[in-house]
Amino acid sequence: MQAEIIAVGTELLLGQIVNTNATFLAQELANLGIDVYYQSVVGDNRERLRAQLQLADQRSDLIVLCGGLGPTEDDLTKQIVAEHVGETLIQDPLGYQKLLDYEKAQNQKLTQNNFLQTLILTNSQALQNPTGLAVGIFYTTKDSQKSYLLLPGPPKELKPMFRQVARPILKQQFPEANQLYSRVLRFYGIGESRLVTDLADLIATQENPTLAPYAKENEVTLRLTVKTTDERLAKTLLDELEQKIQLRVGQYFYGYGEENTLVKVVVELLKEKGQRVTAAESLTAGAFQRSLGELPGVSSVFPGGFVTYSAQTKIDFLQIDPSLIAEHGTVSQACVEAMASQSLKLAKTDYALAFTGVAGPDELEGQAVGSFWIGLATKEEVTSQFYRVAGQREKIQSRAVMAGLDLLRKELIK
Repeated sequence: MQAEIIAVGTELLLGQIVNTNATFLAQELANLGIDVYYQSVVGDNRERLRAQLQLADQRSDLIVLCGGLGPTEDDLTKQIVAEHVGETLIQDPLGYQKLLDYEKAQNQKLTQNNFLQTLILTNSQALQNPTGLAVGIFYTTKDSQKSYLLLPGPPKELKPMFRQVARPILKQQFPEANQLYSRVLRFYGIGESRLVTDLADLIATQENPTLAPYAKENEVTLRLTVKTTDERLAKTLLDELEQKIQLRVGQYFYGYGEENTLVKVVVELLKEKGQRVTAAESLTAGAFQRSLGELPGVSSVFPGGFVTYSAQTKIDFLQIDPSLIAEHGTVSQACVEAMASQSLKLAKTDYALAFTGVAGPDELEGQAVGSFWIGLATKEEVTSQFYRVAGQREKIQSRAVMAGLDLLRKELIK
């Protein structure tokens, strides 16, 4: 099974929009065992789209088009594909009713061109849009030699439509294809070069399953992939490979999943344990608390915290003894442990993290840029760690946040 992706839209050619749809679709099709051999971008132009379809027909079994399903004059995809395969356009009843319901809910009369979004090809299958109004299309030629999948351009519409509607159709339509079964492992505290070195023989001898490292910001992921028609065999092979990996670098592993993050893992652990955390931030200026606050439902484990950027706010907000700061300075073990213990006491939580250091661009209190302390207070003890990292201000702060999250994660899984 050989597929081709055609992205339609002049804005893509002009660089006004990044073509993230092609990346998403290529990955999703690969997971179904459908190989994508060609990708192209075509502007909103009838003749060029016709020419691209003719070329695609000569080399691909499945042609996926994204974009050009909207209500404006330059949305031509359905019309050109209908001409190409010799079909006409008809109204999809469910899509039409959804548009009428939308019109009523908005209490606003829609212009007639909006109903172009509800047209589909005769002898095709309509793909309902979970998050928008443009109806997608799956069409197979009468000789079953070619299939066409038409999807909307906006990623917020394309992704749900593919995952919820198109993917099951493709899986049923092409059951003979070997599927890709993947598992993503996430690691913090080890660089890509070290990880690759520790797993060098596994990477060098990989066949099926395969193993691919990816460097992310402040972390590394490993994608384990098996190609097979047997889901149970896939799980067995992935389990066996993961066991070998965990034996070597498991101390850096923190979770699974392409969309997972260290902060998500920490918040879930707090929820599972029914415990709460607060923070006192100087170096990071609230970035740690912001990372928590970006997750829904975090108020159950994070009641709030402190941003104490200056020495005086540490004294005023956290009630730290001025003589301690005078003797040890703000970038010190004594200061960070006091910040952690005082914030724990004031917020009445189970854990408290504190951050203080030098983000730059200049030294502070004789400490080099990139030097920082992180304190962790519990009801039983207060501990701290010193770090020194390279990079610009934003990177130093980001790395400090990740280090703090990992300290808390390790405390939670003790």
